[in-house]
Amino acid sequence: MRIVLGIAAAGALALSVSVAAAQEAKKGGGEHTMSGCVQKGATAGVGLLQNTAEKGPKTISVVEVTSKDSLAAHVGHKVDITGVNVPAAEAEKMNPAPPKAPHYMRVSAVKMVSATCP
Repeated sequence: MRIVLGIAAAGALALSVSVAAAQEAKKGGGEHTMSGCVQKGATAGVGLLQNTAEKGPKTISVVEVTSKDSLAAHVGHKVDITGVNVPAAEAEKMNPAPPKAPHYMRVSAVKMVSATCP
């Protein structure tokens, strides 16, 4: 009987985690990659990407880089950034405050695409 209850509990937990992940993905909270040209920010982990893809926001404010990568090393470069959305209300309360933009991201990876920007 304990084995059956244990299996049922494990199944219920797995189902609840799966449902939570699906709801987060619907809200746009999942990790995604965007491209743009890096503009200088207040610190190595705060900056602005401009000239982004045709679809989506034209400017992205990076509020934090959580990996060993640095945006400062890529000023003037075209990069791909991978990370998650940060709500504007949360981003604008951070210290230092990131540059204002229509889209804010917490970045987990930075990959240089080109040493120059268009």
